[in-house]
Amino acid sequence: MSRKAAVVALTALAPISWGSTYVVTTELLPPDRPLFTGLMRALPAGLLLLALTRKLPRGAWWGKAALLGVLNIGAFFPLLFLAAYRLPGGVAAVVGSAGPLFVVGLAALFLGDRPTVRTLLTAIAAAFGVSLVVLKAGAALDLVGVLAGLLSALSMSAGTVLTKRWGRPEGVGALALTGWQLTAGGLVLLPVAFLLEGAPPALDSTHLLGYAYLALGNTAVSYFLWFRGIERLSASSVTLLGPLSPITAAVIGWAALGQALGPVQLVGMAIAFGATLAGQWTPKEPRQPRAAKTFGAAEDMGLNVSMDLKSPAVRP
Repeated sequence: MSRKAAVVALTALAPISWGSTYVVTTELLPPDRPLFTGLMRALPAGLLLLALTRKLPRGAWWGKAALLGVLNIGAFFPLLFLAAYRLPGGVAAVVGSAGPLFVVGLAALFLGDRPTVRTLLTAIAAAFGVSLVVLKAGAALDLVGVLAGLLSALSMSAGTVLTKRWGRPEGVGALALTGWQLTAGGLVLLPVAFLLEGAPPALDSTHLLGYAYLALGNTAVSYFLWFRGIERLSASSVTLLGPLSPITAAVIGWAALGQALGPVQLVGMAIAFGATLAGQWTPKEPRQPRAAKTFGAAEDMGLNVSMDLKSPAVRP
């Protein structure tokens, strides 16, 4: 396995894990508490990573970490959970699949990455495949839920692009950067959750199990892998791993909840998965002709070359 393939595979574990968010939210967590759920997912995980890494931001990174924390966590989580509460899991997933298109536009604006026809078609194909997987006849569309889903995708897309643009400070690992963002996002959610939703709900063992899973595997580990992938891959490559989340959600719904997967859903899975793979392909740049080793060869190529064979700057 090549180095890039290994990075892609590890990064893909993040959206695969996030594909379980919908079933955990609806089956294990208290109803109608999106802000509290976002808080419980982010802040414990962030504090744990801060305790493990023992590094805090410095200088301008206080502001950068705070903004990234809001985009990737503080705004994204409650909007995501609001969409999950108000929409069927499939509808919420297909609304969120607009993320790759948002990233393509934002990457052109902030990173100078001009979108190619292949990238745009791949993003559109991914969204189309996801829609085939999760949309069913008669699916309820709630305007607030749809808007929340779109805004959550836009927030996460902006966070992804800015994370790519800013990188991370020298000597700071991806684990520490993840902890900064989760903590910042959780602290933003803390007063808002208590102001709008009141005191925390009574929690039983099932709720605690659901929150523990979301905070550790679904957030601390997954976001570390995600931010690590953003650092090593292009923004479009990372975001085009996103369709793995609704695909995973559909498979979990079929396996755990008895939801049907018909021929249309299977075709959609194939399209979305194919778009995900296509998003990781980078065309090879044409090889440059090797430098001529003799004056004769250089002259045959029509070049005017002046070489000092004794100079240390000359390389064969």
